[in-house]
Amino acid sequence: MHETSQPIELLLSVHRDGAGTLGGQIEEHLRGAIRDGALHAGARVPSTRDLAHQLGVSRRVVVDAYAQLAAEGYLTLRQGARPHVAEGAAAVAGAVEAAAPAPERPPRFDFRPSVPDVSTFPRAAWLRSYRSVLGEVADAELGYGDPRGVDALRATLAEYLGRVRGVVADPARVVVTSGFTQALGIICHALAGTGARRLALEDPGDPEAQLIARRAGLEPVPVPVDEHGIVVSELARADADLVILTPAHQHPTGVVLSGERRNALLAWVRERDALVIEDDYDAEYRYDRAAVGALQGLEPDRVVYAGTASKTLAPALRLGWLVVPSRLVDTVRTQKALADRGTARVEQHAFDDFLRRGELDRHLRRMRVRYRARRDAVVEALATALPDATVRGIAAGLHATVELPRGHDAAAVREEAASRRILVETIDEYRHVPAGGPPTLLLGYAKLPEPAIHAGIAELADAVRAAAAR
Repeated sequence: MHETSQPIELLLSVHRDGAGTLGGQIEEHLRGAIRDGALHAGARVPSTRDLAHQLGVSRRVVVDAYAQLAAEGYLTLRQGARPHVAEGAAAVAGAVEAAAPAPERPPRFDFRPSVPDVSTFPRAAWLRSYRSVLGEVADAELGYGDPRGVDALRATLAEYLGRVRGVVADPARVVVTSGFTQALGIICHALAGTGARRLALEDPGDPEAQLIARRAGLEPVPVPVDEHGIVVSELARADADLVILTPAHQHPTGVVLSGERRNALLAWVRERDALVIEDDYDAEYRYDRAAVGALQGLEPDRVVYAGTASKTLAPALRLGWLVVPSRLVDTVRTQKALADRGTARVEQHAFDDFLRRGELDRHLRRMRVRYRARRDAVVEALATALPDATVRGIAAGLHATVELPRGHDAAAVREEAASRRILVETIDEYRHVPAGGPPTLLLGYAKLPEPAIHAGIAELADAVRAAAAR
């Protein structure tokens, strides 16, 4: 019997003084593994030659054991092919497997917010940077290194953030993270360790922030948001030690923190000796004018700045960053080390090269044009299909906040749309405290070309009317 020569391993041992013959022990182990589900139908097993070598037994012992298992229906043996678990093995063994669930049909129109168009990821440019790094990176850079991140990337990020967002940063204060979720968890744990008790958060806002705060031992305190941003007078009543904000483009309402509110917020921070966590998640995408500068630039010793590549490039990169006040550097560094010893360093070197080549700047210029056209398509389609709806918030980001006339039920609209394979979200899904505001949908447009946007909103309008009729 000819068998493929590429070796694979199998967790199996035999004992010459054990119960039964060596061949019988092999048979018993493999039967048990197949019955228990450790070896599934179609799973490859070592060739007789490889397994005999691994176990230190005669090949004839393994040949005879495999032949017996094949006769019983556990293994399939074919000349020139790798032995594998028979497709009917589970039935022969009497195992009952739950039927695999039918795969969900993909949505016809996916309007879920905060998702970039990953099909535009600049693969060729990223591959050039990755290949360059693999060919040039020093051996020492393949170790754990500083948990804060690769020195070169931290220096490049400090320069980039100062240039495009007005962030006051030096490389020592930059910490590279595995995305924003980890960044927020690190900051919350670090501040809880210094005595912080309460975290104020925007309402509506990111639902995960509450979970992350509680996991770190902080008490989350929702603070309302209106058309000017977070209500600072309510923030003062929250008795919070820190607050997390999205000031450049509030998520999900789409408003920008007004200048008056910024000044009031900073006055509260100084008076309270509190800290701000600034989530600058998509400020690069402003379409009607230049984006406002980062809040951190006004108070760098009291604002923790957080950014990410998830909205600008792709969530799969798992790259984020923090710029922290000097007094928190050591504490945050310790928390980052405890979290994962540091974000993947080869990817960090690639991102550094990508940034220094200007590839991110080029990508953002292309995507601003594309996303603006898609947002315009949303506004135009709504004006035709749902003329009573109102788009709220600034022209920015990856989603539009769409307010329906009172009397509609946003949850019912979402349910009706889902039945038509149209995915949308509502602002109520982002509220920490139930509120009686107008029914509001969140329509992400980044992934959809303009023709699909027009068609999708026309069908969404039908769902809105059907939900109202119900």
